Amino acid sequence: MEKEELDLIIMELDDKLGKTLSVLKEEYQGIRAGRANPHVLDKVTVNYYGVDTPINQMSNVSVQEGKCLVITPWDASQLKSVERAVLASDVGITPTNDGKVIRLVFPELTEERRIELTKKTKKMGEDAKVASRNVRREILEQFKKLKTDKEISEDEYSVYEKEVEKKVTDAIAKIDEEVAAKEKDLMTV
Repeated sequence: MEKEELDLIIMELDDKLGKTLSVLKEEYQGIRAGRANPHVLDKVTVNYYGVDTPINQMSNVSVQEGKCLVITPWDASQLKSVERAVLASDVGITPTNDGKVIRLVFPELTEERRIELTKKTKKMGEDAKVASRNVRREILEQFKKLKTDKEISEDEYSVYEKEVEKKVTDAIAKIDEEVAAKEKDLMTV
């Protein structure tokens, strides 16, 4: 077996672990921590002339005074559509429409809600860890098959197994850092 082919398997591992972490970070951006964050609208789409379009691709979204998001559609005729899309989403904030812009006022989070969001954050982190472990299992199975087929030696298998374990351990440590940072963000009043 060529070293380049083995390195491709390791690159696949790095790629999948990186994607797992970036998905977790994206999910965390959607969790609101009592401050206005335009990313809570990332998954909200509006039927814009027959096409489902993300709000941030059809309007300006800005933060006002740290607690309020202001959505200004580029096409004023879409104001009602944007308002309906926000209402239908799981953002959990009722929009106010003044005829020119839509405002989303973020209320202070209660202690109970902060704890609930922290639990959700931990669950997302655990899911990311499980995904990382599944990637490890997949990659190690590829190396075991190569060893069984006598394409790599026992020693080579051992070296790659250690490398895979180290990379997965490092990825899980990064996930733990993200979880801790998001928990701190949520619990900060």
